[in-house]
Amino acid sequence: MPDEVRDRRPGPPRVLVVDDEPAITDFIKLGLTREGFEVETAADGRAALTAVDRFAPDVVVLDVMMPRMDGIELTKVLAGDPRRGLVILSARDETQDRIHGLDVGADDYLGKPFEFSELVARVRSVLRRRQPEQAAVLRAGSLELDRGTRKVRRDGEEVELSSREFDLLAYLMEHRGEVLHRDRLLNAVWGVSFYGDENNLEVYVRYLRLKLTDTDRQLIQTVRGVGYRLAAD
Repeated sequence: MPDEVRDRRPGPPRVLVVDDEPAITDFIKLGLTREGFEVETAADGRAALTAVDRFAPDVVVLDVMMPRMDGIELTKVLAGDPRRGLVILSARDETQDRIHGLDVGADDYLGKPFEFSELVARVRSVLRRRQPEQAAVLRAGSLELDRGTRKVRRDGEEVELSSREFDLLAYLMEHRGEVLHRDRLLNAVWGVSFYGDENNLEVYVRYLRLKLTDTDRQLIQTVRGVGYRLAAD
Protein backbone atom coordinates (compact mmCIF):
# COMPACT_ATOMS: atom_id res chain seq x y z
CA MET A 1 0.00 0.00 0.00
CA PRO A 2 1.47 3.43 -0.87
CA ASP A 3 2.85 5.30 2.13
CA GLU A 4 0.74 8.40 1.53
CA VAL A 5 -2.53 6.49 1.95
CA ARG A 6 -1.53 4.20 4.77
CA ASP A 7 -4.00 4.24 7.64
CA ARG A 8 -2.67 6.17 10.63
CA ARG A 9 -5.72 6.19 12.86
CA PRO A 10 -5.73 7.98 16.21
CA GLY A 11 -4.69 5.95 19.21
CA PRO A 12 -1.54 4.73 20.92
CA PRO A 13 1.68 4.53 18.88
CA ARG A 14 2.07 1.25 17.01
CA VAL A 15 5.23 -0.85 17.20
CA LEU A 16 6.10 -3.90 15.10
CA VAL A 17 8.65 -6.23 16.74
CA VAL A 18 10.55 -8.48 14.31
CA ASP A 19 12.68 -11.33 15.64
CA ASP A 20 12.89 -15.07 14.98
CA GLU A 21 13.10 -15.84 18.72
CA PRO A 22 9.57 -16.04 20.16
CA ALA A 23 10.83 -15.51 23.71
CA ILE A 24 12.21 -12.12 22.70
CA THR A 25 9.19 -10.96 20.71
CA ASP A 26 6.83 -12.08 23.49
CA PHE A 27 8.90 -10.29 26.13
CA ILE A 28 9.09 -7.03 24.17
CA LYS A 29 5.43 -7.16 23.18
CA LEU A 30 4.30 -7.65 26.78
CA GLY A 31 6.50 -4.84 28.04
CA LEU A 32 5.63 -2.32 25.34
CA THR A 33 1.92 -3.11 25.67
CA ARG A 34 2.15 -2.33 29.38
CA GLU A 35 3.82 0.96 28.45
CA GLY A 36 0.78 1.92 26.37
CA PHE A 37 1.89 0.94 22.86
CA GLU A 38 -0.10 -1.17 20.42
CA VAL A 39 2.22 -4.02 19.41
CA GLU A 40 2.34 -6.76 16.78
CA THR A 41 5.14 -9.21 16.01
CA ALA A 42 6.68 -10.94 13.01
CA ALA A 43 9.11 -13.87 12.93
CA ASP A 44 11.21 -12.85 9.92
CA GLY A 45 11.80 -10.07 7.43
CA ARG A 46 9.32 -11.21 4.81
CA ALA A 47 6.55 -11.65 7.38
CA ALA A 48 7.42 -8.15 8.59
CA LEU A 49 6.77 -6.65 5.16
CA THR A 50 3.25 -8.10 5.16
CA ALA A 51 2.69 -6.84 8.72
CA VAL A 52 3.89 -3.34 7.80
CA ASP A 53 1.33 -3.04 5.00
CA ARG A 54 -1.49 -4.26 7.24
CA PHE A 55 -0.54 -2.76 10.62
CA ALA A 56 1.19 0.48 9.51
CA PRO A 57 3.53 0.68 12.52
CA ASP A 58 5.00 3.96 13.70
CA VAL A 59 8.20 2.19 14.81
CA VAL A 60 9.71 -1.15 13.76
CA VAL A 61 12.03 -2.85 16.25
CA LEU A 62 13.98 -5.51 14.38
CA ASP A 63 16.73 -8.04 14.88
CA VAL A 64 19.64 -8.33 12.44
CA MET A 65 20.10 -12.11 12.24
CA MET A 66 16.87 -13.55 10.83
CA PRO A 67 15.92 -16.14 8.20
CA ARG A 68 14.48 -15.30 4.74
CA MET A 69 15.40 -11.61 4.96
CA ASP A 70 17.84 -10.26 7.54
CA GLY A 71 17.41 -7.04 9.46
CA ILE A 72 19.80 -5.02 7.31
CA GLU A 73 17.92 -5.87 4.11
CA LEU A 74 14.61 -5.20 5.84
CA THR A 75 15.89 -1.82 7.03
CA LYS A 76 16.85 -0.88 3.46
CA VAL A 77 13.33 -1.70 2.26
CA LEU A 78 11.53 0.12 5.08
CA ALA A 79 13.74 3.20 5.29
CA GLY A 80 11.77 5.10 2.63
CA ASP A 81 8.91 6.26 4.88
CA PRO A 82 9.95 9.46 6.73
CA ARG A 83 7.28 8.91 9.41
CA ARG A 84 8.27 5.34 10.29
CA GLY A 85 11.09 4.84 12.80
CA LEU A 86 13.47 1.87 12.74
CA VAL A 87 15.34 0.51 15.77
CA ILE A 88 17.78 -2.36 15.24
CA LEU A 89 18.40 -4.91 18.01
CA SER A 90 21.40 -7.15 17.66
CA ALA A 91 23.85 -9.27 19.63
CA ARG A 92 26.44 -7.95 17.17
CA ASP A 93 27.29 -4.70 18.91
CA GLU A 94 30.56 -3.95 17.15
CA THR A 95 31.09 -0.36 16.07
CA GLN A 96 31.13 -1.22 12.37
CA ASP A 97 27.84 -3.12 12.69
CA ARG A 98 26.20 -0.12 14.37
CA ILE A 99 27.55 2.24 11.72
CA HIS A 100 26.32 -0.05 8.92
CA GLY A 101 22.85 -0.30 10.45
CA LEU A 102 22.56 3.47 10.79
CA ASP A 103 23.96 4.04 7.31
CA VAL A 104 21.26 1.92 5.66
CA GLY A 105 18.46 3.85 7.34
CA ALA A 106 17.98 2.80 10.98
CA ASP A 107 17.23 5.53 13.52
CA ASP A 108 18.89 3.72 16.40
CA TYR A 109 20.87 0.56 17.18
CA LEU A 110 20.69 -1.24 20.52
CA GLY A 111 22.93 -4.16 21.44
CA LYS A 112 21.67 -7.34 23.10
CA PRO A 113 21.30 -7.92 25.97
CA PHE A 114 19.59 -4.62 26.76
CA GLU A 115 17.69 -2.98 29.57
CA PHE A 116 14.01 -2.85 28.68
CA SER A 117 13.69 0.68 30.06
CA GLU A 118 16.38 1.80 27.59
CA LEU A 119 14.49 0.23 24.68
CA VAL A 120 11.31 2.08 25.70
CA ALA A 121 13.22 5.36 25.97
CA ARG A 122 14.75 4.89 22.52
CA VAL A 123 11.42 3.99 20.91
CA ARG A 124 9.86 7.13 22.38
CA SER A 125 12.82 9.21 21.25
CA VAL A 126 12.45 7.91 17.69
CA LEU A 127 8.72 8.67 17.78
CA ARG A 128 9.39 12.27 18.83
CA ARG A 129 11.92 12.75 16.03
CA ARG A 130 9.87 11.07 13.32
CA GLN A 131 6.46 12.36 14.36
CA PRO A 132 6.81 15.75 16.09
CA GLU A 133 3.07 15.87 16.76
CA GLN A 134 3.65 13.09 19.30
CA ALA A 135 5.27 15.79 21.45
CA ALA A 136 2.40 18.25 21.10
CA VAL A 137 0.94 19.81 24.22
CA LEU A 138 -2.80 19.22 24.63
CA ARG A 139 -4.90 21.59 26.73
CA ALA A 140 -8.44 21.43 28.08
CA GLY A 141 -9.30 24.25 30.45
CA SER A 142 -6.86 24.07 33.38
CA LEU A 143 -5.61 20.66 32.21
CA GLU A 144 -2.35 20.37 30.25
CA LEU A 145 -0.82 17.19 28.82
CA ASP A 146 2.62 17.09 27.19
CA ARG A 147 3.09 13.99 25.05
CA GLY A 148 6.80 14.66 24.67
CA THR A 149 7.64 14.63 28.37
CA ARG A 150 4.55 12.56 29.27
CA LYS A 151 3.71 15.03 32.02
CA VAL A 152 0.26 16.21 33.05
CA ARG A 153 -0.61 19.37 34.99
CA ARG A 154 -3.87 20.71 36.33
CA ASP A 155 -3.99 24.29 37.56
CA GLY A 156 -0.21 24.33 37.14
CA GLU A 157 0.33 21.40 39.53
CA GLU A 158 1.90 18.22 38.14
CA VAL A 159 -0.29 15.11 38.34
CA GLU A 160 1.41 11.72 38.57
CA LEU A 161 -0.20 9.22 36.19
CA SER A 162 0.62 5.66 35.20
CA SER A 163 1.40 4.97 31.53
CA ARG A 164 -2.10 3.60 30.89
CA GLU A 165 -3.77 6.50 32.69
CA PHE A 166 -1.72 8.94 30.60
CA ASP A 167 -2.70 7.27 27.31
CA LEU A 168 -6.37 7.17 28.28
CA LEU A 169 -6.33 10.85 29.22
CA ALA A 170 -4.45 11.76 26.02
CA TYR A 171 -7.08 10.02 23.90
CA LEU A 172 -9.91 11.74 25.76
CA MET A 173 -8.20 15.10 25.30
CA GLU A 174 -7.57 14.48 21.60
CA HIS A 175 -11.33 13.98 21.22
CA ARG A 176 -12.57 16.49 23.81
CA GLY A 177 -16.28 17.16 23.61
CA GLU A 178 -16.86 13.93 21.67
CA VAL A 179 -18.81 11.01 23.16
CA LEU A 180 -16.45 8.03 23.01
CA HIS A 181 -17.94 4.55 23.10
CA ARG A 182 -16.43 2.12 25.59
CA ASP A 183 -15.28 -0.23 22.81
CA ARG A 184 -13.58 2.61 20.99
CA LEU A 185 -11.66 3.60 24.12
CA LEU A 186 -10.65 0.01 24.84
CA ASN A 187 -9.42 -0.47 21.26
CA ALA A 188 -7.53 2.82 21.22
CA VAL A 189 -5.84 2.53 24.61
CA TRP A 190 -5.63 -1.21 25.28
CA GLY A 191 -5.40 -2.35 21.64
CA VAL A 192 -7.68 -4.14 19.21
CA SER A 193 -6.64 -7.55 20.57
CA PHE A 194 -7.76 -6.70 24.12
CA TYR A 195 -9.60 -9.63 25.72
CA GLY A 196 -9.49 -8.58 29.37
CA ASP A 197 -12.16 -7.41 31.75
CA GLU A 198 -14.05 -4.46 30.29
CA ASN A 199 -14.32 -3.09 33.83
CA ASN A 200 -10.67 -2.05 33.37
CA LEU A 201 -11.91 1.07 31.61
CA GLU A 202 -14.23 2.00 34.48
CA VAL A 203 -11.41 1.43 36.97
CA TYR A 204 -8.96 3.65 35.07
CA VAL A 205 -11.55 6.40 34.63
CA ARG A 206 -12.06 6.29 38.40
CA TYR A 207 -8.28 6.57 38.92
CA LEU A 208 -8.13 9.58 36.58
CA ARG A 209 -10.99 11.35 38.29
CA LEU A 210 -9.37 10.82 41.66
CA LYS A 211 -5.96 12.09 40.56
CA LEU A 212 -7.42 15.04 38.65
CA THR A 213 -9.71 15.93 41.59
CA ASP A 214 -12.70 15.54 39.30
CA THR A 215 -14.98 14.70 42.20
CA ASP A 216 -18.09 16.15 40.57
CA ARG A 217 -17.42 14.24 37.31
CA GLN A 218 -17.70 17.42 35.28
CA LEU A 219 -14.31 16.97 33.57
CA ILE A 220 -14.62 13.30 32.55
CA GLN A 221 -18.32 12.86 32.02
CA THR A 222 -20.13 9.51 31.95
CA VAL A 223 -22.58 9.06 29.09
CA ARG A 224 -24.83 6.35 30.46
CA GLY A 225 -25.00 3.24 28.32
CA VAL A 226 -22.38 4.55 25.86
CA GLY A 227 -19.07 5.63 27.31
CA TYR A 228 -17.28 8.82 28.32
CA ARG A 229 -16.64 12.38 27.19
CA LEU A 230 -14.05 14.94 28.23
CA ALA A 231 -15.72 18.31 28.78
CA ALA A 232 -15.20 20.66 25.86
CA ASP A 233 -14.67 23.76 28.04
